[in-house]
Amino acid sequence: MEKEAEVAVRLLNSDGDGLLGFEDFTKLMEGMEKERNKKSELIGAFGMYIGMEGGGYITSKSLKRMLSRLGKSTSIKNCKTMISRFDINGYGVLSFDEFKIMITN
Repeated sequence: MEKEAEVAVRLLNSDGDGLLGFEDFTKLMEGMEKERNKKSELIGAFGMYIGMEGGGYITSKSLKRMLSRLGKSTSIKNCKTMISRFDINGYGVLSFDEFKIMITN
């Protein structure tokens, strides 16, 4: 944690004095708020997929249903293929962490 703080100070220190001034600190807090908002949006999107079946994972069936709602009809087979590209653990479903990877790629 200490090393992370040192890196943050080094990256955000705009005047080179080795300390975070008020403006530097404000930028840090704004960046953290943006990350928090982004994560909340991802959680909301993930919830839309899993809310259809529950279980905490995106299945090929729930993916197909959500894509249909978005006007993009596809087969279960195509949904399984899409999931397999990001299914790191090989369970055939997407966890939240796998979903984040999928969305950011």
